[in-house]
Amino acid sequence: MQQPSPAAGAPPVVAVLTGDVEPSGMADVESRADVRYVREPELAAVVPEADVVFVWDFLSDALAAAWPEGEDARTPRWVHIASAGVDKMMFPGLKRGDTVLTNSRGVFDEPIAEYVLGLVLSFAKDLHGTARLQGERRWRHRETERVTGRRALVVGTGPIGRAIARRLTACGLRVSGAGRTARDGDPDFGDVHATADLAGALAKADYVVLAAPLTPQTRGMIDAAALARMRPSARLINVGRGALVVQDDLVAALRDGRIAGAALDVFEEEPLPEKSPLWELPNVIVSPHMSGDTVGWRDELVELFVDNFDRFATGRPLRNVVDKRLGYVGTGSPRGPEGVGR
Repeated sequence: MQQPSPAAGAPPVVAVLTGDVEPSGMADVESRADVRYVREPELAAVVPEADVVFVWDFLSDALAAAWPEGEDARTPRWVHIASAGVDKMMFPGLKRGDTVLTNSRGVFDEPIAEYVLGLVLSFAKDLHGTARLQGERRWRHRETERVTGRRALVVGTGPIGRAIARRLTACGLRVSGAGRTARDGDPDFGDVHATADLAGALAKADYVVLAAPLTPQTRGMIDAAALARMRPSARLINVGRGALVVQDDLVAALRDGRIAGAALDVFEEEPLPEKSPLWELPNVIVSPHMSGDTVGWRDELVELFVDNFDRFATGRPLRNVVDKRLGYVGTGSPRGPEGVGR
């Protein structure tokens, strides 16, 4: 795909979809562009004039509704989203046009890997159970599990999945992956199973970690049939996208004891509704889409955009260009294949 560059003459117009919080650290961009900070109601008026759209509010899907339509419509040259997952950007107008899409791949790899390791240890050592018992002032001795030698299957072999695999391997787990293409001898996963053959891999795992992008092929991949393939002692950890899992099927499997537990950082509907049974199930850990959010993460997101804007302004290749046919950063991108979603 041809790299975008600003038109000659007037400074480029950069529309920033802010949400409740505006990004800080944008001074360099502001000195070189006409930067317009807008919320969802104002977006449609600005997008037709914008050369660049920075989707700072990465949970918003307002860009789809604001996108100019028609043969003569003027569309932005470049859209950047402050997340690794780009599923909200996969609407027809952006996909079929010449607009280049980039994401924030690389910011969340290690934080999410640390979070997943913490969840594995919490399950094995029943740390969430200990916290609950402490709140009830109950002294109840239990035996806990080892993690050394346990099998983990990481679904999604992009940078986040690879960082997770390295962390879990360092703690003694035996890790394999699931991605688009089966292969042996992978430096982080050893064996990688094709997602088409996921059923067999699920049956061998003590921990199934979802770190895949949300695409038509991965939506609902963990359904009743997939859950039935898992071991009764297995735990499911989802740090990818909520729609990777058929939530009602998961609730039924947890209630019936068909799997031992789940740790969920992402959900079909966010915030998770108060009426959801997931809040009350004792074998479930619920967190509010925060697995990649460490101190300073917003600053890193802005730094990445500022660097990419400098590349845009000087005609150099952009980082993290998304293959819009696949829905993630493709093999030709500087950071490698099979991106995954925060």
